Amino acid sequence: MKHVANIAAFLASVFIISCIQPDASHDGHTAEEANPNTGSTAQVSQETAPQAVTIKDDRLDAVYQQYIRLTDALVKEDITNARIAGNAIQAGAKETAATASLKASAEKIAKAPDIESQRKAYAGMSEELIALVKKAGVANGELYVSYCPMAFDDEGAAWLSVDKKIVNPYFGDKMLTCGEIKETIK
Repeated sequence: MKHVANIAAFLASVFIISCIQPDASHDGHTAEEANPNTGSTAQVSQETAPQAVTIKDDRLDAVYQQYIRLTDALVKEDITNARIAGNAIQAGAKETAATASLKASAEKIAKAPDIESQRKAYAGMSEELIALVKKAGVANGELYVSYCPMAFDDEGAAWLSVDKKIVNPYFGDKMLTCGEIKETIK
């Protein structure tokens, strides 16, 4: 019964967070949109929105949906929404087969004092999540493993994306399109 209550609480928090969060679609975004301080009023084209992706494991899918919100927040350099997504991932990871490192990365993001600390924790989380998603499989759509070779002083770092268009969470609008697609997960 306690397990059911935990799942219900997690799903309620995901629902509440998803209601207050903006759409995580990156397709059609420009560098001006990535930084809300530029004053741009450009709109995302609904015609070019990527296909919704669902992970075969429902609990992992809930974590993945918050990961996409986290990615969007890091692109926009939005530390507050990154913290919210980090908290949601941490709560959801407790209900999945995620390892302690994914949970720890989510906690670091939720408690990080700055965007760079969040991005460093996100890199570790991304590696873990990529492995979990590959193992679980994608129920519909495609995911892309994107890679930026310049992240973290040329150490490089990967992330999951719903779109082939590169929108780099490690540099935000400083180097928004730095990176390449390394793999497609179907």
